[in-house]
Amino acid sequence: MRRGIGFALGAAVLFGVSAPLAKGLLGNAPPQLLAGLLYLGSGIGLGIAWLVRRRRGGGAGEARLSRRDLPWLAGAIAFGGAIAPLLLMLGLMRTPASSASLLLNLEGVLTALLAWTLFREHVDRRIGVGMAAIIAGGVLLSWQGRVAWGGLIGPALIAAACLAWAIDNNLTQRISASDPLQITLLKGLIAGSVNTALSLSLGARLPAAATLAGALLLGLLAYGVSLVLYVRALRALGTARTGAYFSLAPFVGAVVGLVVWHERVTAPLVVAAGLMALGLWLHLSERHAHQHQHEALEHEHRHVHDEHHQHPHEPGDAAGEPHTHRHRHAPLVHVHPHFPDIHHRHGHSDAGR
Repeated sequence: MRRGIGFALGAAVLFGVSAPLAKGLLGNAPPQLLAGLLYLGSGIGLGIAWLVRRRRGGGAGEARLSRRDLPWLAGAIAFGGAIAPLLLMLGLMRTPASSASLLLNLEGVLTALLAWTLFREHVDRRIGVGMAAIIAGGVLLSWQGRVAWGGLIGPALIAAACLAWAIDNNLTQRISASDPLQITLLKGLIAGSVNTALSLSLGARLPAAATLAGALLLGLLAYGVSLVLYVRALRALGTARTGAYFSLAPFVGAVVGLVVWHERVTAPLVVAAGLMALGLWLHLSERHAHQHQHEALEHEHRHVHDEHHQHPHEPGDAAGEPHTHRHRHAPLVHVHPHFPDIHHRHGHSDAGR
């Protein structure tokens, strides 16, 4: 569980760092083209890493995407890589920056709401309060002293983009047992191609070589490695908790902005730090344990032979640990601390809260 938290925080740090660094590239490339190049940098860089790993015979500890994963992956790419960026660009054209930055905090809220209501992920009061504190801190960081809506169409489009990303997050959790590197490189290549093609079709031109290389490298770290960590966190923590930790990214960006762009420390930044620290403490100190039942389950993912993985091996199954092979979980009833990971998607009674 602690490794899952580390993955989520690592993803937030890498993505948060990208905002102030991308600010230095925006003068040489329009926003949608830059977004496309960042995605492409992720896809190309991770694609090279995947080919090198495959050539060396590595990656045996991760399960490859299967046919049953493809509908979830296609949905995640469609909502998160194509629909959401397009809706965001259309919304930004009609919405002042003061309100657009506030509205983008809806992604964390909607991600948690979908996980809780539609995908039946358990979220108790402690996690809900912690999530609210983290998101409130993000809202404070986005506050520019005033809100100018510029009509309803623009804000509605941005809210719809946040909903599309929230759907993407929840769909990606459904395939998080599979190889995160493979998932992320496919999302990067397809989303990057879509955004870059849309921007070029609207008249944008590719930037100079230095800016292009910088965007691709930044994308590899902030959209590639970050998303690999995010998928690993989804596997271990579930969608709502991973989304809450990832909502710390704006604070990381604000702190980096203090160093890189010599921005001043403001009262909203200090209050936001307090709110996010409170939310982080509520999550880190969560102790969720109750008697729960595991139904029979058959799947494939990276694992070790812990109390949840007491199964025989067939001839040809990978040796050593961690490893991956298709395995079956027998029904089991026990008590231990847990998060809503890929093995703990059970319902809760009042006694189990």
